[in-house]
Amino acid sequence: MVARPHRECAWGADALIELGVIGNCSFAALLDRDAKVVWCCVPRFDGDPVFHSLLGAPKGAEGSGVFAIELEDHVRSEQAYDGNTPILQTILHGKNGSVQIRDFAPRFWWRDRLFFPQTIVRRLTPVSGSPRIRILLRPRFDYGATPPTLTTGSHHIRYVGPNMTLRLTTNAPVDYVRDETLFNLHGPIDLVLGVDETLSSGVTQTAQDFETRTRDYWRHWAHRLATPMEWQDAVIRAAITLKLCTYEQTGAIVAALTTSIPEAPHTQRNWDYRYCWIRDAYFVVRALNRLASMRKMENYFRWLMNIVASVNDDDIHPVYGVGLEAELPERIVESLPGYCGMGPVRVGNQAYEHFQHDSYGNVILGVTQAFLDRRLMSPPTRVDFLRLEAMGRKALALYDKPDAGMWELRTRARVHTSSSVMCWAALDRLAIIADHVGEPERAGAWREKANQVRRVILERSWSEKREAFVESFEGEYLDASALLMIEVGFIDANDSRMASTVKQIEKTLARGPHLMRYEAPDDFGAPTTAFNSCSFWRIDALARMGRTEEAREHFNQLLACRSALGMMSEDCDLHTGESWGNYPQTYSMVGIINCAMRLSRAWEKAT
Repeated sequence: MVARPHRECAWGADALIELGVIGNCSFAALLDRDAKVVWCCVPRFDGDPVFHSLLGAPKGAEGSGVFAIELEDHVRSEQAYDGNTPILQTILHGKNGSVQIRDFAPRFWWRDRLFFPQTIVRRLTPVSGSPRIRILLRPRFDYGATPPTLTTGSHHIRYVGPNMTLRLTTNAPVDYVRDETLFNLHGPIDLVLGVDETLSSGVTQTAQDFETRTRDYWRHWAHRLATPMEWQDAVIRAAITLKLCTYEQTGAIVAALTTSIPEAPHTQRNWDYRYCWIRDAYFVVRALNRLASMRKMENYFRWLMNIVASVNDDDIHPVYGVGLEAELPERIVESLPGYCGMGPVRVGNQAYEHFQHDSYGNVILGVTQAFLDRRLMSPPTRVDFLRLEAMGRKALALYDKPDAGMWELRTRARVHTSSSVMCWAALDRLAIIADHVGEPERAGAWREKANQVRRVILERSWSEKREAFVESFEGEYLDASALLMIEVGFIDANDSRMASTVKQIEKTLARGPHLMRYEAPDDFGAPTTAFNSCSFWRIDALARMGRTEEAREHFNQLLACRSALGMMSEDCDLHTGESWGNYPQTYSMVGIINCAMRLSRAWEKAT
């Protein structure tokens, strides 16, 4: 159990790094160090945030959008996850007593299928003394614009909104909850908040049964992970967090659970990440595959092949909704002031309109193992391969055409090296898949095309002036994405050109263990925070180049930047160490797994 001191960002709000996550692959909630639910979207990740205090509250409704257990004369808090689960335990200590809160979202096998209702279970137990508590349940709808209408029963309260109704079932006095009355906590209390349905059994029995089954589910899931010998706790927590960012119904994987957490203070770099970027999702699946978590690969394969089948002759989008929505129109929500008052709050993401040619490579990279792995229950078919060839033809046609690039520049198009490399990866992997499915002639044809594209990339992305592969063809700026050339097998880490590129990137973009994304100013000026994923790419590159001790040192320094609960957001302030950007960022959690797997000593050396 970690004692968590009070920690504020420079703008007076709790530092983002202090948030815990509960969820069940259907929805998720974020809780601060005092067990306040400050963010929760329903009915799914990109839905209405009925608890929205992470992004503030509307004028005249201050203090809304939260689900809190307040302890009278609260002094300090302790918080930790129940081992190898997303069940979060918080102990609030006060002058007159302490209370334990156990929070989780149910997930377990029931009647031969997974059960994952949109339900938060909160279990309160007095620990010492005579604690007095107040329960504040203040959901709002339409991004905080609409208050609920309340109706009550003997053991429940209904919070009725324009498009949904939440129902709290509890053995606490309903009047105390409705009126937010301070009362003595004499014994355990259970709170079950979910859809407007009556529980099939008593609230205490339901909460206890759900907790036991949920704990068993997650511990069995973690038990099957092929973890490295070193950094096991970090890897298991990262794996659980990645799984919590997957949407069970379709197989989609969101980039993060939040919207509009700024990448850096007062920069307007506020984006909605509650959608599935093909690029990010590929790296998530790859990381979980390395841990032998196969089910996510199968689910994501089905999601990807639905996209492939629906594209036809259209361009593939870099991002889709978790339900395969192709259009994600971006708008600004005026009702919420934003994180630490730093708006705007955006819903939707304009990136769906972008041309990002690396998407074709990420699609094919994302399904390659499914074709090669004999463990799958429903392996891909020849029809799937033929559909993928259409993606390959697109990659071949677009690899040397301008696009917005992986950093999604909104006002500038170039022939980005990272996009071209991913197009090469599409052709390269198609050759491998074709050979595996018994199509040697097709394999040879795709291999020849891949080699042609590789030669062009090597010639046009190399800069003699910078002594490095640069961010675009005939370009002049350095970009951390060049490190992905190693990651996808485009070039050997010890190639002299790659070694020089790493050297120049470190000289220009490295700040201690951290790495900036790029040196050229973008649509909003020069970046001021380090991008955690780039920092992990650098560590992986160093390890492949034999600079292992240096890589291990940087890795341990980055692990120290995680929250007390083991999670990371997108960016890190180079001066204060504060987390910025949406949270938890799947790309960052992937880096933890990949680097631990790369750097860990083998199990055999420990035995």
